[in-house]
Amino acid sequence: MDGNKSKTVVLIVAHPDDETLWAGGALLSHPSWKWFIVCLSRKNDAERATKFYKALKVLKSEGIMGDLDDGPDQKPLNEKDTEHAILDLLPQQHFDLIISHNPAGEYTRHLRHEEIGKTVIKLWHTGKILANELWVFAYEDGNKKYFPQAVKNATSCQMLSKQIWMRKYCIITETYGFEKNSWEAETTPRSEAFWQFTDSQEAVRILNQCANLTMCQ
Repeated sequence: MDGNKSKTVVLIVAHPDDETLWAGGALLSHPSWKWFIVCLSRKNDAERATKFYKALKVLKSEGIMGDLDDGPDQKPLNEKDTEHAILDLLPQQHFDLIISHNPAGEYTRHLRHEEIGKTVIKLWHTGKILANELWVFAYEDGNKKYFPQAVKNATSCQMLSKQIWMRKYCIITETYGFEKNSWEAETTPRSEAFWQFTDSQEAVRILNQCANLTMCQ
């Protein structure tokens, strides 16, 4: 995609900070794109919600929050409930690009990330979300052996400039307030990677391949 041309982009994530961790560099590197971030949980968490909306200002994006269950038990959600939660928050329009979680997640393991990634692919494939293109995050952690890192042979894998990475890191440590020795701060990827699709059938094929929670590398 032409980084200098305006694009309408919707970024659909599970939690406040996911937008920055996994795609903050893309957001900061494409100020001409019209971004809208859908965060599906923590709407009623006053502290996290306040920080999310402050992050939106830094990222120069519009956005909205939902209150999808994110309890500590992480019980699987009904697929229809996840679908309705996304569609209820999503602006009714055609997008140039959708970005969301990988159906295998970004690390071992977070059920909400996986569920949302799967649901977004299915909504795009069935035409309930209209877009020309879909990107899903491409990260892995070697089954918890190291902090999540970009998959080098993903469709797109780019090292962020020092300036862009520092701006991203500051959102995590200053806007969101995570300590420098926290998992979030230590994780903040210096490279960002995405699996990119223009054919929804191909995305569904990848979804099926990743059903066992392993990333296709």
